[in-house]
Amino acid sequence: MNLTFDNKVALVTGAGRGIGREIALTLAKEGVTVICVSQSESSCGSAAEEINAAGGKAVARAVDVGDKVAVAKACEELLAEFGNIDILVNNAGITRDNLLFRMSEEDWEDVISTNLNSVFYWVKGLARPMTRKRFGRVINITSVSGIMGNAGQTNYSSAKAGMIGFTKSLARELASRSVTVNAVAPGFIKTDMTSKLADAALDMILPQIPLKRMGEAADIANMVTYLASEEANYITGQVFTVDGGMAM
Repeated sequence: MNLTFDNKVALVTGAGRGIGREIALTLAKEGVTVICVSQSESSCGSAAEEINAAGGKAVARAVDVGDKVAVAKACEELLAEFGNIDILVNNAGITRDNLLFRMSEEDWEDVISTNLNSVFYWVKGLARPMTRKRFGRVINITSVSGIMGNAGQTNYSSAKAGMIGFTKSLARELASRSVTVNAVAPGFIKTDMTSKLADAALDMILPQIPLKRMGEAADIANMVTYLASEEANYITGQVFTVDGGMAM
């Protein structure tokens, strides 16, 4: 099936590496103009350069997604430049894993700020023009940890579960304006983050996955790209697990 995108502009947070970068590249292949956002100017810059070198259209913006003032300023500037952002993919995230009694307040606050507060900031800054245009896609990258929980990740799981509640509530608020809001919950995906897992950890993880393997970043990007397309215009308020059957 060929997906339909008609002169659309997407903003992807955390686009410098891993899943976010793959989402940006996949949307660009469909002809979408992509705004690559990450905290590091070099990482989002290299993603935009790769897209442009392949014949796509992309720009890079270095923004600390947990900084509400910086996000508000970026939203204002981008709307002035592009007129409208049609697709918003909230992908940026960090981990600061530890058991609760060993977790610092800073580790809690950093994860909540980057993974959850940022979603509120970007939607607040970009969704109103979507409602006026009566078209928009908000896609939040949550995690199976937000569904199942995970020991050592009370901060991360809380943020990701919060994203799910945010997604379902916002979907109800924006449905009358034809703006859809969905979430994608990856399981264990091969990225820079998971490449640091020790063999012993993988030996514990893989048996929990019915498909007995880790996923690829492209698996997430393909789901996001479908949800961003015209063909997904009757899907909203849903959470799609892409996890090899882990959370079924």
